[in-house]
Amino acid sequence: MSGGGAGRSAAARARLAARLLVVLGCVLTPEAQLTGVLDDCLCDIESIDDFNTFKIFPKIQKLQERDYFRYYKSKIPVGIKAGSANKYSKAANNSKELEDCEQANKLGAVNSTLSNQSKEAFIDWARYDDSQDHFCELDDERSPDAQYVDLLLNPERYTGYKGPSAWRVWNSIYEENCFKPRSVYRPLNPLAPSRGGDDGESFYTWLEGLCLEKRVFYKLISGLHASINLHLCANYLLEETWGKPRWGPNVKEFTRRFDPAETKGEGPRRLKNLYFLYLIELRALSKVAPYFERAVVDLYTGNGHEDAESKALLLDIFRDTKSFHMHFDEKSMFAGDKKGAKSLKEEFRLHFKNISRIMDCVGCDKCRLWGKLQTQGLGTALKILFSEKEIQSLPENSPSKGFQLTRQEIVALINAFGRLSTSIKELQNFKVLLQQTR
Repeated sequence: MSGGGAGRSAAARARLAARLLVVLGCVLTPEAQLTGVLDDCLCDIESIDDFNTFKIFPKIQKLQERDYFRYYKSKIPVGIKAGSANKYSKAANNSKELEDCEQANKLGAVNSTLSNQSKEAFIDWARYDDSQDHFCELDDERSPDAQYVDLLLNPERYTGYKGPSAWRVWNSIYEENCFKPRSVYRPLNPLAPSRGGDDGESFYTWLEGLCLEKRVFYKLISGLHASINLHLCANYLLEETWGKPRWGPNVKEFTRRFDPAETKGEGPRRLKNLYFLYLIELRALSKVAPYFERAVVDLYTGNGHEDAESKALLLDIFRDTKSFHMHFDEKSMFAGDKKGAKSLKEEFRLHFKNISRIMDCVGCDKCRLWGKLQTQGLGTALKILFSEKEIQSLPENSPSKGFQLTRQEIVALINAFGRLSTSIKELQNFKVLLQQTR
């Protein structure tokens, strides 16, 4: 399964390069379709690019390699293999599609290899975590079916999992959780009925008529979808020779997913929503800093020296997030009457729980792992933004009251933001790659 075969002619490569530079121009130059300023916030894309490249990306990469952040608890396997009781798994478990997915299953299998030393450490971690006061849902992380997975051994990349199964999962997420009536069809949705000459503008007319909170929710899901697609394009199976796969950026796949012509103008909108999502999670990191700055909070692995270094690096990243001058202003959200705001917050929380359940039914283990992690990371970011007063009033030297993050939420928060940081960096890499090709 070759994504960018070596035999492609020079002329074909040049045409692809020219087209993709148009796509990237929409992101990286203010003159093109995707202009510098993002909707619903006062921030320009160029400032985000520079900030991410020179400040955030190198540090977040180092942090993700540390023991506290490299292990994530997940149910492997789960969802789709559990039978037909779940409506999502039934839709995604078509027998013919499964027959066609042998290679996808092989590439998508999770490497659950762990050293005996790591397994012993996890017992100690669980003992430590159980001794802390918890004032939030622990979700399924205590399930007997859940086990730690080493994220460094399971990078997010193209596995061959695609087609109707993947579309059904995302279709369920959009249709059930984006406050959208079924009469309004999402552009370029292959599962939606034909609308004749409708170019998707009716969807955006509907979207602009929503309140800010619901409009933001859609953009967050779209941004997450775009980010995941970018990871797959940037870490694609280019060829497999003698059982040794070669991974790398796939220009053709990126063009298919983001080119304005091939996506009827949707590509730049998707990338814009990626930047919007980055700003939301960046804002959450700056807001949660006081929680971690307290001496009572540590990043426990049992190695005191490493734990201190991990916390120092995390606090350094928080200082950088605070230095960014064009944050999204979340005060404009949920600013109405208290009863209505509380109801809408609860609706957000329930939608995220539902999205997580849908992610459980992704047929590829590795795709499900990263989908769940990034969904939980975004949910944790919103939890932080909704809890500013509770965070500001936390006691310095006693257990948290009113707000607390579990190990699982912290790991998901940092790794999810790390994936967004990587996505934005990959856009810069595609630009350089194509300039060299020309």
